[in-house]
Amino acid sequence: MGVQAVLRNIAVDMMPLCVLLLLCVCHQSSTAVLSKYGEPRNLFAERACCRRQSHFIYIGKDISGSPVNVDVGMCRTHCQSQPSSFELGMHSSYSRHSSMLDFLRDKKMRMLGAPSRESGPTSDGAPSCGSSSTCEPTGTRVDKVLLLDGLREVEIIEDCHCEAKVTWCLRAPSLKTYFFETPYETVIDVGKCVGSKGELEGFSCVPTKFDSALVDTPNKVELIQTVTGCDLKEGCYRIPYVEYHYEITYNEEGLKEEKLKEIDVGRCLGSCTSGNRCLLRSASDSAECLLWAEGQGSACVPQGYESHTFLNQHGQTRTVLAITSCLCQS
Repeated sequence: MGVQAVLRNIAVDMMPLCVLLLLCVCHQSSTAVLSKYGEPRNLFAERACCRRQSHFIYIGKDISGSPVNVDVGMCRTHCQSQPSSFELGMHSSYSRHSSMLDFLRDKKMRMLGAPSRESGPTSDGAPSCGSSSTCEPTGTRVDKVLLLDGLREVEIIEDCHCEAKVTWCLRAPSLKTYFFETPYETVIDVGKCVGSKGELEGFSCVPTKFDSALVDTPNKVELIQTVTGCDLKEGCYRIPYVEYHYEITYNEEGLKEEKLKEIDVGRCLGSCTSGNRCLLRSASDSAECLLWAEGQGSACVPQGYESHTFLNQHGQTRTVLAITSCLCQS
């Protein structure tokens, strides 16, 4: 009995020390959690808003005649204040709250019919990445789909991130993966043009200079076009395209000379599309499109031209037409 009494007294004496140690551990854990989530940015909402979402488009029929719909993806730029479907509504509900606890609390209040509590700076349609950034793809892959009318290349967004905005037109890196999940898989920086149009109405930052890269394929090699320079242009615009021809001339002494003639014949680039068509809309919300078809629109074609006439190597008169301007034509 004496030994039991001694052990009981020791246990009673150790109890305050154990409680003190437990409080210290809890204090450190709570301090770490508060410091982690006490940053000025709403990291929960930021990650929930800037992400890849499904975006299906109809591209045609395959060789068996079956319709082909491809999820090309899209980067969501803003947090919506109200969900438009079950899948997107779940994500948009996440984006309005600073933590999962707030989300679950708000969800319970909605189920009970109580008014929801909006919190965080990303409500009311505010940009998910802040005013100085946009939600852009981190990389895309190029898939080839065999259709009835031939082989079709489809660019698919793989993931998204917040990218800083720029106020001038410049070329930025853009990674594309070719021959995904094959022995010939290759990643190439094809480049892209970024920047605001500034004060020029109707102008945008578009590619004006190009290069090429070789990719090994099962069928020898493939040439991939890359962007090396950008400039502010209208939607349909002309770019330089140089051709070389041999020209015969005669000097002051009447002697024949052969020279290399450089002619900038030009090319028309840009888009004149009238917009994409919606093939399938949500039954609960007619403003929500579930399946898109790419718009055809009109073509960017030459408007003006000039002629270059010269003698070729055989002494025959040769005329080459060069594009001077372009326009949209249906």
